[in-house]
Amino acid sequence: MSRLSLDLNNLKTFISEKDLEAIYPKVLSYHEMLENGQGLGSDFLGWKKPGLSKAVLAEINEVAKSVRELCQVFIVIGIGGSYIGSQAGITFLKPSFLNQLYKEGLPEIYFCGHNISSDYHSDLLDLVEKYDVCLNVISKSGTTTEPAIAFRLFKKLIEKKYGVDGAKDRIVVTTNSNKGTLNTLAKEQGYQKFIIPDDVGGRFSVLSPVGLLPMAVAGIDIGKLLAGACKGEELYSQPSLVENNAYHYAAYRYLLYQKGLITEILASFQPSLHHFAEWWKQLVGESEGKNQKGIFPASVEFTTDLHSLGQWIQEGKRNIFETFLLIENSNRELKIPASQNDSDGLNYLAGKTLDHVNKKAYEATALAHKEGGVPNLSITIKDRSPESLGQLFYFFEKAVVMTSYLNDVNPFDQPGVELYKKNMFKLLNKPGN
Repeated sequence: MSRLSLDLNNLKTFISEKDLEAIYPKVLSYHEMLENGQGLGSDFLGWKKPGLSKAVLAEINEVAKSVRELCQVFIVIGIGGSYIGSQAGITFLKPSFLNQLYKEGLPEIYFCGHNISSDYHSDLLDLVEKYDVCLNVISKSGTTTEPAIAFRLFKKLIEKKYGVDGAKDRIVVTTNSNKGTLNTLAKEQGYQKFIIPDDVGGRFSVLSPVGLLPMAVAGIDIGKLLAGACKGEELYSQPSLVENNAYHYAAYRYLLYQKGLITEILASFQPSLHHFAEWWKQLVGESEGKNQKGIFPASVEFTTDLHSLGQWIQEGKRNIFETFLLIENSNRELKIPASQNDSDGLNYLAGKTLDHVNKKAYEATALAHKEGGVPNLSITIKDRSPESLGQLFYFFEKAVVMTSYLNDVNPFDQPGVELYKKNMFKLLNKPGN
């Protein structure tokens, strides 16, 4: 049974069935290419099979258990797809204030190496100095500037605290199978190593050891997460638009884009989806934004942003469409209490849950934005479970690849990212540049 549903009713006045029927042959053609391992970027289709061998899954869980026993603080070093997927998973599946709500056997988890801020890294060094620390550094090459700098800083901290020999048990490397700086260092120093598959790009790597080890350290059942992704693979390998929600969503996105709606706003009503939206933005932006084409991904958190960006969405330029990402069942139920004097006028809500009010806020927002000329659709997942999250990850991966193919771009490369690096290396006088 699917843990994800799609509501397209608010698109009916913007996209017709005739529009959908016209592009179905293209969707079917690209589906066949994708399933046969052909098409643009076909060397990077390893994400399509999200399962792991029993041996690798057991190894990840064993290392995660060892890390939990060794440390009070676990630091994940990476940038882009090397960290944002695991952060999305932890934020979605664990309590809102995980690091403050101490649970015996689970370390506090922090992320670094995704910026070059001296204040951020200095503050983190100060924070963790008095605790037992373990690291997971994640990079295919080992030379990406941001995580490489952070690894130098925290490797120095760990070696100072525990010595070079002691550091061996506290540093885990996730990198290329047989080449690169981190691969060499892991061999020389005896660090535990996990492999980033050669046929999986960074933004598609959340269901590989890249994302799974940090989530396992956080106490997440990664077997269930992968089971959800495998269910997604089963559901979203169907060629029919009616049966395949990922393709249905992709087709609507493409048709809206063709009508000049070039920005997609992913709107959630739950803070637990904050980092998931960041993961989604990288997936969409790096996959689709090429050759002067592509949907621009933006995200908002309602109802908070209804008091800031809501005005622009309601009455600004009509080049946007909106995807609401909803959770059917929260982990906890909280009711609004009655007040004797009702000074705030809220007694009409007494006894109702926050989820009830939140749902009505969504319904009101979707209706208002539709009336304001903003096409919108809704994706609802069943709950905050690993199975639901695994299916959701896979759903968006498959949909974004299909949208990219419909736009005739390679979803698996990112040539534009390299230009800033070349310019930066030149300005920093890096040898050879």
